[in-house]
This record gives sequence, structure tokens and C-alpha cells, in this order.
Amino acid sequence: MTASHIQTRLAGALLALLLSFAPPARAAVVPPQSSRLLADYAHTRWNGLQAAPRDVLKFAQTSDGWLWMATPAGLFRFDGMAFERMDSVQGHHLLSSNVLGLLAASDGRFFVGYRFGGISLFTNGTVRNFGEAEGLPAGIIMSITEGPDGSVWAATGGGLAVLHKGAARFAQLGPDSGLPQGVARQVLFSKSGRLWVSVHDGIYYRDPGQQRFTRSWPLLDLMGMAEGPDGTLWAGDGVSHYYRVLAAAPSSKALARPELDGNGMLFDRDGTMWLLKSHGLERRRGDWRAAPGPGQQLTTENGISGPLPQSFFQDREGNVWIGTSTGMDRLRRNRIHTLPVAAPFDHPAMAPLPGGDMLIGDMSLPQAHTASPQGLLRKVLDRGFSASHGAADGDLWLGDHASVWRMEDGRVAWRMALPHPALGGLTQALAPDARGRLWVSVARDGLYRLEDGIWRRNGGLDALPSQPGMLAMTLAIDGGGNVWAGYLRNRIARIDRHDQVRVFGDADGLEVGNVLALRVDGPRVWAGGEFGLALFEGDKVFHVVGRGGKPFRGVSGIVRTANGELWLHGADGAIRIAAADVARVLRDPAWPVPFERFDGLDGLLGGAEQVRPLPSLAQDRSGRLWFATASDIATLDPAAIPRNRSAPPVQIRTVQSDGRAYQPLQEVVLPEGSSDLQLAFTALSLGMPERVRFRYRLEGIDHHWQDAGERRAAFYTNLPPGSYRFHVTAANEDGVWNSNGAAIRITIPPMFTQTPWFIALLAALGALALGGLYVLRVRHLTARMHDRLQVRLRERARIARGLHDTLLQSVQSLIMFFDRQAQALPCDAQERKKIEQTLELADQLMIEGRDYIMELRSGDAPGDLSAALAEYGGVLLHERLHTSVQGNPRALLPHVHGEVHAIAREALFNAARHAQAGRVELALEYGRDCFTLRVQDDGCGLALDVASTHARPGHYGLVGMRERATAIGAGFSVDSMQGQGTSIRLSLGAKLAYVERRGAWLARLLPGRNRMGTAPCGMDH
Repeated sequence: MTASHIQTRLAGALLALLLSFAPPARAAVVPPQSSRLLADYAHTRWNGLQAAPRDVLKFAQTSDGWLWMATPAGLFRFDGMAFERMDSVQGHHLLSSNVLGLLAASDGRFFVGYRFGGISLFTNGTVRNFGEAEGLPAGIIMSITEGPDGSVWAATGGGLAVLHKGAARFAQLGPDSGLPQGVARQVLFSKSGRLWVSVHDGIYYRDPGQQRFTRSWPLLDLMGMAEGPDGTLWAGDGVSHYYRVLAAAPSSKALARPELDGNGMLFDRDGTMWLLKSHGLERRRGDWRAAPGPGQQLTTENGISGPLPQSFFQDREGNVWIGTSTGMDRLRRNRIHTLPVAAPFDHPAMAPLPGGDMLIGDMSLPQAHTASPQGLLRKVLDRGFSASHGAADGDLWLGDHASVWRMEDGRVAWRMALPHPALGGLTQALAPDARGRLWVSVARDGLYRLEDGIWRRNGGLDALPSQPGMLAMTLAIDGGGNVWAGYLRNRIARIDRHDQVRVFGDADGLEVGNVLALRVDGPRVWAGGEFGLALFEGDKVFHVVGRGGKPFRGVSGIVRTANGELWLHGADGAIRIAAADVARVLRDPAWPVPFERFDGLDGLLGGAEQVRPLPSLAQDRSGRLWFATASDIATLDPAAIPRNRSAPPVQIRTVQSDGRAYQPLQEVVLPEGSSDLQLAFTALSLGMPERVRFRYRLEGIDHHWQDAGERRAAFYTNLPPGSYRFHVTAANEDGVWNSNGAAIRITIPPMFTQTPWFIALLAALGALALGGLYVLRVRHLTARMHDRLQVRLRERARIARGLHDTLLQSVQSLIMFFDRQAQALPCDAQERKKIEQTLELADQLMIEGRDYIMELRSGDAPGDLSAALAEYGGVLLHERLHTSVQGNPRALLPHVHGEVHAIAREALFNAARHAQAGRVELALEYGRDCFTLRVQDDGCGLALDVASTHARPGHYGLVGMRERATAIGAGFSVDSMQGQGTSIRLSLGAKLAYVERRGAWLARLLPGRNRMGTAPCGMDH
């Protein structure tokens, strides 16, 4: 044993000996502190910086949820987020901007009273104005009140009047009913049904069924009546005093004395009295006559919007509204209750006590107190503490900067000084393990284990983190006796009963950063830290995130309640995870869990501790949760959280398109061509408008609901023409949805360019354009092919001309020479027969040669028919051929061109070969209705047998010509007389002959025009 260990043991023994003779700390009773007003309520103020109205004289809340304010400068309404000056209501203008009286009747009627007289009634989009002609007394409208039967009572500068339900006129009440003539200030119906009226010389009353009013006591000019929960009627003198009002004077004939100070009074639904005073607002509970304790006022010193509070109102959600000379204020009851203390804490530490109270320590005070939700109760220790651990046996372990100790039954039962190197460092965490050894982590030093009276750093376990700065921030003991230590730098160590160590870190999936909280939950352990929340199941580590993947940051306190809820206290406030959602996370730790946040809006002031004292969240024996921040302690009963069960009314405020605003009526028709749309909407939840959530959809565009969160506007662009339905719903701070929401139909008419007709026209034009492009492309390709073909044709023509000019002409000359020689011989001469036989063979050779040349020239363009025939005939007939063309030459169909060319060529050849003609005519006629070819000579004509049969034995020229004509549907005729020549004629209808011209189809449709027929111009086939 080292010398230092011996010194440590001696010091601990000496301290324990001294403590055994020391008397216990005297329990000093702490004076009870009343709950501060601003601890029970969240206060929000609005003034000129937020465009709030000034001099709010009256409040009213209409059935649609709007909060209305009457001021000398106009009528305003408020949705909790933005103020709106209203020069008109439901589309109807106010009679004056100087408004004093307001009433939102239970049946939806809305009454506005004017300072200089007159009342306007707005209902269902209509307005009725009341003045003297409608029975309303002249003068200022002081107040407007609804009776139990729905009647409306107006207190005016000219007296009292009532508008009975369904009546069209006000009925005035004056001396005939027992009231004095003159100013009436206020009307009040008590819980018993009694009608109280404040007039210029006192207060009068009338019980149900009576017709006349009776003057009450005291006989003073009183106003500002208010009925307490016990039925007491209070009234003020309008300056600074309030009196108790009695139906009859007391028998003692005592003088009337004021019992309370104030110039305005109201009782809320909880029975709390609120007094308006010149400097602010005061709350009184219990004995109203007793002076309130400190912290019960809201004045200019602690944040009211301005001096001279002059109006008070409680809305349907329970919020309290105050109107001042320079603005307005809202008081909303907090869900989380701040512990009432005389002075702020300095980093308080908490330890649950077996009796149900909480032990509270303070870093700057050498003392500790017990506390309940009502405040500190008594001092029980003369020293503070920075760490605690509640053992299963009920003992409480505590530690500070010098020692650690155990308390039993409220007394210190054992104490041990910290190890010498750790003295002066605050105890960060401590916990006894299953073997009775005490583990203690000390700031700026490290982790120790006390065993057999000896402190050992890290318990003598080398596997524990020991790097400089690796402080164990929190300790826990699980049901198996394992010790869990959460360190800085994302490390958690587990030490089992046999001192086996397992350290978890980055490689194991731990992602919490500096570990600030450990909580044993049966076989599992929750770990909270700087960056999030982790769940341990055996050796597995799971990272738990909130809905939307949001991490739970800065978690320094974790509690699992008896009903299964999981509560966290971290940098973002308190987090509640419902029991059903916790159960699902335990089954599926990767599931983004829904959660509920509590923060400053709920009364949780400050942020969770991130260093010490830890944990920052504890639960007492009654189940109440305690939250520690840097300067406050707050409590919450998780089984009795105040909830807002009212679904917020939803309203569409504006519709805009292309910079123009439209009234949000049931249907809005936008101009043609509109494409963008902006809609502003709101939900009337006045308590926590910051937490109202919206969702919307534009039917026809959105297939699903769009989650807008807290945004109160929707934007759409590039909308096509059509009819749409916009639907928006909202949920309040507790997730209560208004399933009906608000809806509006929006129609965008199409421009002509957006109609189906225009689209069809565009489609047709597009088709025409595509067709035109196709035609142009075909023409381009055709031209290219034509150019290539022309090159080939010119080459073939050159070859054909060469053959014609050389071979065929030479052969033809020989044939003609031998033919003349044969003609000179007698017909029956043998030599002539032989020559004719030879000429027949030569003719066959000429035909074959001519056919070959024809094949070479067969690609000539159809437009070259007359030229081709003239060239061919010129070779055969020379100057004997006379060619004529009538009409405008037109292109023949390709197959017609070929057959006509062959027929004409055969006719010319026969004329040159057999006719012995001196003149041959070739005539082409391009008529509008038919095409005609005629070949006529003045030769010897046909023999009688040939003329009658159109055939010569052994020759097939005429037969072939007729067959070709028949093939194309043409008429064909041969006229011949012996010695007078021969005429061959071919005629073909225009439709069968010509290539149809562009536009010809239109010409055929025009009246008075002959169509191109199909008949061969009156000729037989």
C-alpha cells in the first residue's frame, strides 16, 4: 500500500469520525413563495413596432375565431400573427373609424358601436345600420351586451335600449321602467339571470319577470361591473376604487367604503380576479381582499405594452388579452410550471427524495432544500451538491467538491472525502455498483472506484479510457449489475460484474458526441449526448432520430414514465415521445419517431444543462417531471398536460394572380391567360399561432396533400386553363386538425391560343409544315436523282447517237439502195425475190438496232416526246417530215409516254419504209380533255387486204401499235386508201394521259369547269 493510499484512508476515517459527533443539519422552514404571474403565464406584447393598434377599448371574438379590437383610430382584427385594419366588414363599409362598442353574439351576429352614435349589425354578408330612426338613443355607444335570450342591449349616451331577437328596431327603456333619464354605461347579466345596469347616478337591477328596475347600494356613480365566482357584484368608481354592490343597503346603515383598488376588473373562467390599474395589471387569487404577493403584477417595469390598461378579455382558448394606451398584451397559461423562488438559481442540481419531494442544490450556495411544485419547503443540508444517485434501496448518494456521502431517512449516514488529487473538483457523477463499490467521476480529474476504503483511478482497469480530458460525464447501473460510463468524445464504457470492459465508439455506430445522459430501461440503455440519442440493446447500438430525420441534440436528461412515454431534456427543450411510438422504435430503431416539443412557448425557460449538474431531468415519486436549467427549475405532470381541444377555424384571406388581388369568394374567375397563383390563408388559433401547421392541395394539380408546416401561403406557377379547387386545413399546437378547413374554386378561362380549336389548328399547320418539309425533301432527293440520271442518260444518248449516225444510217442507206434496185427488177424475177429476202433480214437487223437505241434512250424525260420523235423521224425521212404541236405541251404519264413514243416511231418507220411518200406529217395535240397523236403520209397507201385486216402477212407493226394503244386505254385508228396515203391516229383522255398538275384537284371542284374525262375522246378502243 502506497503512502498516498494510507493518507487517503486516514483522512476519510478522520472525516467520518468527526461527522459522527456532529449534529444533523437543522431543517429551516423557507417562507412559501407565491407562483409568479409570469411563471404561470407566457406573456407576449405588441406595440407600434409590430403595427399593433393603440388605445384598445374593447375586444370581441367572432364565431370564425378572429379577435376584434375597437379603437378611436379604427376597427382591427388579429389572427395571432398579423394585425389588419378593417375599414369594412363582410364587404360593407363602417359608418365611422372611431369605434367603441363591440359585440360578437352567440348566433354569429357582429355589432359595431360608434363613439359618435349609431350601431352597425353585420351578418351573413349583409349590414343593417341603426340610428335614432331605428329607435336607438342618440349619443356615444358605451357598450353592447347580449342577453340570455339573444336580445341585444345598448348602453348609450342617451340611455338604455334593447333590440329583441328578430326585431327591426331598438326599444328604449327610461323612467317608465324605473331608470333615470341620461347616460347608461354598462349592462351585466348575473349567473342568476338578474339584469344589472350602470347609469349616471348608480346601479339598477331587475330580476327575471319584472318590468321595473330597482336602485342598488351604494348610491354612487359606479361603472365597470364584474361578477365574482361567488356571485358578488363589484363596481368601480372609474378612478381607482372598487365597491361591493348589494341589492339593498345593509341594515347597519354603514357608509360605503371601497374594498379594492383598481379602475377595471374582470374574473376569468378559473375564478381568478384581474385588476386593471394605472401602472399595469394585477392578479389576485383566494382571498381577494388580501394584498397580493410579489410577482403578481404585470407593469411597465416587467414588460406590459404600455401604461393605462383599459380593456380586458378572455378568448375561447383561455388566453387573457389586455389593451393599453400604446399596444396590447396576451397572457397564455404555461403548460410547464416554473418553481417559485425568491431569487434565481445558480445551476441547480436535483435529486428525488423517497417521500415525493425533490432535493434541490445550488452551485453558489452551501445549502440544499426540499421542494414541491409550490416552491422550496425547507433547508435540509448546510452544503450544496453537484451530483446525485438514487439507489434502489431508497438511499440517496450525493457529492460536491470535497466529498461524497449517503443519506438515509433524511440524515447523512456516511461520508468520504474525495481522493486527494481530486479535491477541489466538483463531483460530476457517482453510482454504487452491485458489489457495493462506489464509482465517482470528478471534474478535471477523472473516474475513481472506492473499494475497501481505497480510491483507485479507473478502478484499476486499464481498458477504460484514460486519455487527458476523457471525463466520464454520467454513470448508470443496469439490472445485470453492469456499470455504464458515458464519456466525452463519443465514448461509452460498460464494466460487467467481473470487471470486463467493453468500450463503444465511432466504429460501433455511436454518434452522440459528448455523452451527457444514460438511462437504464429494462434490458436496454438509452444514451443522450451533444449530437443525438442512442439505444443500446446488448452490444448493438442504434441511432434514434425524430420525424424528418431531426436529431435530438444536447440531451442531458432522459426519463421513461410508468405509462411508457419517453421524455428527453436537451438543447431544443423538452421532448415527449408517446408510448406507442417508443414501442415501435424498440421494434424498429431506424424509424424516424414522431415527437412533441415543449419550450419557451410552454413556459420552459432556458436550456438544458450541458456540463453539470447532470442529469437535467428527473422524476419524483408521484410521476411529476422536473427540468433544470441554468437559473430555474420547472415542473410538469405528464399525466395532466393542458391541451387545446379546439380545432382552429381556417380562412382563405387573399387570392392573387399576376400582381392583382381578388376577394376570396366561393369562386374566383381569373383573367384569360393567367398562369400564376398565390393564396394567403390563416388559422384562428390565438394561443400558439407559431405552432399551427397547415396542409393544402390544389385539386387538378396536386395529387396529395402538401405539408406547408407553419407557412401561411401557397404558390403555383405555369397553371394551364381549367377549373381548380383549393383546399386548406390546419392543426393547432396539440395536433387537433380542422378536417373541413376552407376551400375556394378558382377558374382560369383559356385564351383563344389555349382552346382545343387553336390546338387543332396548330396540329393541322404542323402537319402541313411536316408535309411541306417532306415534299421539299422528296423534291430535293428527286432532283439529285434526276441530275444523276441525266448524266447517265446523256452518256447513253451519246452512245445511241453514235450508233445511229454510223451503223444504222449506213445500214439504212444500204437498204434503201438495194430496195431501189429491187424495184427496178421485174416482180417475178428471181433476183428481186432474193434481194427482198435479204432486205427482210436487213429490216430485222434495223429493228434490233433500233430497239437497242430505244433502250439506250428509254430514260429520256417524258417532256421530250416531240423532240425525240422529230429527231427519230428526221433520220428516216429527212426533209419529208413535217412536225406540228398544238396546245401547251404537258408531261405524259411515264408508261403512256413510252407506249406513245413506240407507236409513233413504228408509224414513222412504216411511212419511211413502205409508203413511198413525198410528205409525212407528225402532229401532237395537247388538248385540255384529251391527247392526240396523228401520223399521216401521202404515199401509196395500204393494200386492200392490209387496210381491211390492219395486218400484213409476216408483219406485226400495225398489230403491235394497236396492242400498245389498248394497253394504255387509248383509241387507235388507221385510215388508208390505195394511192392516197395513210393516216394513223391515237387519242387518249386527259386523266389517263397527263401527269396531274398541282391545283388540278381544286380546278375540278370549281363549277363550270369540265373535268378531265377517262374516255378516249369519242373513239372506239
